[in-house]
Amino acid sequence: MRCPRCRNVMVEQIFEDLQDDTGCLYFKGWRCVTCGEVLDPLILSNRAAHPQPLNGRARQKRAFMQIGS
Repeated sequence: MRCPRCRNVMVEQIFEDLQDDTGCLYFKGWRCVTCGEVLDPLILSNRAAHPQPLNGRARQKRAFMQIGS
């Protein structure tokens, strides 16, 4: 699996959440070995429900493109 943030390798890992009130203390997820991005099924479903903003509206993207042009 590739990291969506930095495109490097992600490894499967078991995480523990001691503050979870559902009774599930452990969950499986993926962690990027380079940037530390963590993904699990809940994070992925939340990201699918809230799509990324349009590229043309991001200030950093626009500023970067002007500098490079």
